[in-house]
This record gives sequence, C-alpha cells and structure tokens, in this order.
Amino acid sequence: MRELPSTAVLEARQQLVLDHFRDEVAQDWDSTLSTFPHPHYELVATMTVHDGDHAVRGYYHDTRVAFPDQHHELIALRHSADAVIAEFWLLGTHLGPFGKIPATGSRFRVRMTAYFLFDTDENLVCERIYFDTLTMLKQLAGGVDKRNPKNWPLLVKLVRGLLAMSGEAPDPRLLDTAEPDLG
Repeated sequence: MRELPSTAVLEARQQLVLDHFRDEVAQDWDSTLSTFPHPHYELVATMTVHDGDHAVRGYYHDTRVAFPDQHHELIALRHSADAVIAEFWLLGTHLGPFGKIPATGSRFRVRMTAYFLFDTDENLVCERIYFDTLTMLKQLAGGVDKRNPKNWPLLVKLVRGLLAMSGEAPDPRLLDTAEPDLG
C-alpha cells in the first residue's frame, strides 16, 4: 500500500485538479487535456470509458452540446495515497441531446465525486466519476410539464431515449476488477 506523499506533492496534485476543473468550465479543452499524459475518463454511473485524446474530446463535445452552461460548485477536496478526491455539484441546463435523450430545457444539480488518480510518477492517469443517474434524470424529466399535451411527444422521445440507453453494454474495463491485496 502506498504511503501518503509529501505536502508539496499533495499541493501540486490539488493545484492540477483545480486547474483541470477551471479549464473544463472555461471549455479550454487543450488546457484540460494537458493535465493528463494520456486522457482517460471513467463514468461509473453510466459504465462508460473515454480513453485517449479523441474519445475524451468527443465526450467533452457531447456533454457541452447537451449542457452548454455546465459548471461545478466544489464541496470538498480530499487526498489519498494515489488520488485527489473531489466532491462537487455539477450543474447545467439541458439544451441539446444527451445521448439518445432529447433536450428538455430543464436545469439539473447533481452531487458527484471524482477520483483523480495519479501513478507513481505523479502523472494524472484517470478521472473516475461517480454520480446518481436517477437524480439527474429525474431533474431533466421533472422540468417538463407532463399535463400539457404539447409536451407528450417530447416525453415519449425521452422515455424511448432512456430505454435505448439502458440497453447499452457496460464497458468491460469497469467490470473486470480485482480485489486489492490488503495483507
């Protein structure tokens, strides 16, 4: 098991994570990607992995089409031997398609945790994100007036989109895990 690094290393990691957050909100993708030697995101809630520059840029593009005003409100930063753990609110307005879910115009605010994982050379190697998809989906659908017949076609498309996305296979890299040796 790795020991907690020096204060200087922890401070450098924390600054990198804060820069990463700032650059994401500013949609400065080159700067955001420069925080990784090889960009890699794991979204546990959706069981998807975005690996490499092209895939991560696609993820950034798709999420900002869906939520152009997406931003964070930091709650806390914590440190471990190999990670900075960020707890934050993710906020935005659903103005474009989110996967197969059509835009609803609804705002969302979802509490999230992201593990920024570092290798033994202090390179950021992964951002692993956890959040409750049901909370987010309830907010996206909840902003639609279900009593107004004009919205019924949108609600049908929303349900179809959810069903289509629920049938997608999880990325095996998030399934094939091994228990750590704690002995």
